[in-house]
Amino acid sequence: MSQKPKEEKSVFKTEGLTKVYQMGNVEVHALRGIDLELYSGELVVLLGVSGSGKSTLLNIMGGLDRPTEGQVLYRSHDITQADDNELTDYRRYHVGFVFQFYNLIPSLTALENVAIVTEIAKHPMKPEEALGIVGLSGRINHFPSELSGGEQQRVAIARAIAKNPEVLLCDEPTGALDSETGVIVLEAIERINRELGTTTVLITHNAAIANMADRVIHLSDGRISHVESIEIKLLPKEIEW
Repeated sequence: MSQKPKEEKSVFKTEGLTKVYQMGNVEVHALRGIDLELYSGELVVLLGVSGSGKSTLLNIMGGLDRPTEGQVLYRSHDITQADDNELTDYRRYHVGFVFQFYNLIPSLTALENVAIVTEIAKHPMKPEEALGIVGLSGRINHFPSELSGGEQQRVAIARAIAKNPEVLLCDEPTGALDSETGVIVLEAIERINRELGTTTVLITHNAAIANMADRVIHLSDGRISHVESIEIKLLPKEIEW
């Protein structure tokens, strides 16, 4: 078991966050007035069924999408008012993304896939260091086709953290993996949060994964149904899927 004290310093604050998509003549309400605060060093799980608004919320916080109404403050800066260039800088320098699909470049080695990101970062870590943190020091010269799915996902995580982001946003990072491989990926994410203090938000529909979080934010039909604090966190290897 693991328990980490939280620093009560706000990283994200959303107020009245609403997102409406127009699908032909139909309006789809993905978010319906989300009020939320996330703190420095937290590992937060966004939990809910498909269509509950998890990915939309994550994408808006990460500067990949804009809300219809409401406000997102990142360290007191209103990113909902940012122009496209400012959002590009925000994504480049402050946020690391991990998605369900790895999006590695097939013609580049693991090391080269990570190095691409370090070339555009202000204060990057060495690609070798990032791969070491996720347990791939022995695989740095392998191409994606020579790596398992779990190894490819860990390369994607290394790529995300190599630029030393303040925030790591993970959208179903174990969704394409079996439970044994998923645990290895979750161990990499947990280690980054614990050792680097990276504020981490992890989307999942798997309720068992919530036990590794500091807090669990339950979403349903575009709203926060309730927020749960986890008093005693489990390590990924202790989670029963």
